This record gives sequence, structure tokens and C-alpha cells, in this order.
Amino acid sequence: MTLLSVNRPDARDPAVSQLLLLVSQGTREWLHRPVLQVGDRGDSVVELQKLLAHWQIPVNLDGAFTPQLELAVRQFQRRVFLPENGRVGPHTWQALYTGGPLKMPELQLGAIGKAVRLLQQVLQVTGDFRATVQGRFDHQTEQAVRSFQWRQGLVVDGRVGPCTWRALSKVPR
Repeated sequence: MTLLSVNRPDARDPAVSQLLLLVSQGTREWLHRPVLQVGDRGDSVVELQKLLAHWQIPVNLDGAFTPQLELAVRQFQRRVFLPENGRVGPHTWQALYTGGPLKMPELQLGAIGKAVRLLQQVLQVTGDFRATVQGRFDHQTEQAVRSFQWRQGLVVDGRVGPCTWRALSKVPR
């Protein structure tokens, strides 16, 4: 059993090199991957473990989908705003290959709903949003988004699109 380094998966490993190449090319390899869950074993689990390590989540490289690996999957799912069910289905595979959130709505002043609540919760973690989370994209939320965008080196427009969602997904929560 090998623990993959979260800082540097062994790029000399041909399998890791191939996965990193696929990720960098924005491949759609995730389309052909099985659903994985606790109890599964094999090459697909090793692939999952290598992808998690690539995204800085420490895992054992042993080919076994253990309860500990399920926790790592849940951590990744939380990071990319997916339902935290611990199973690796098409959406989790896609996020593993792309490294970011999937199909998050574009948000701007006036938006309301669960996505705005999630945005406000993450911005509270970063210290940019100090108001009460209420699910309404108001002027305080817009200012918090602008502050976050500025600190992340993003285009500062006060709107939350794919680039801002990706940056938000990197915030430890």
C-alpha cells in the first residue's frame, strides 16, 4: 500500500502521467467510468485514488474502495459542490477530470436561492461576507464577490461565473 503524496504524485508512474495528460486536455474519459462505492476493488479504484491525489486529497494507493476512501470522495464532492454521497458516479468522475464544479448557475445582483446561500456560506469562510446568509444576492453579496475576485486575481465584475465558482471550490470548508 502506497500513500500518494498530496504535493506531488509520482509523475514517473506512467499511469499518473497518463491521467495528468488526460486531465490537462479536458478529456471526456469520465464518460466511460463505472460507478464506484465502498467494497469495490480494481483498476478503476486505483484511477480514482490517483485523481484524488492529483487534486490534493491524500489517499492510499491500494485499489480498494474503503470507508476511508469514501470520506476522501465526500471531501472532494464537497469541494466541488456535488451531493456528498461518497459514491463515484458520472458527475463525480467529470469533476475529478475537470477539477472544478459542474453546472453551477451564473449569479449576479438580484439572484435568489440555494446557490446564493452556498455562495454566501463560502464567502463567510473567506471572510468576505459578514452578513447573515439569506439566499438573496444583494449589494453586500456583490461587494463580497468583488473582494474575493480581487484577492484571487480574477476579473472583478461582482458576478459569479465558472472562474469564480472554480476559485470558490478551492476554499477549504
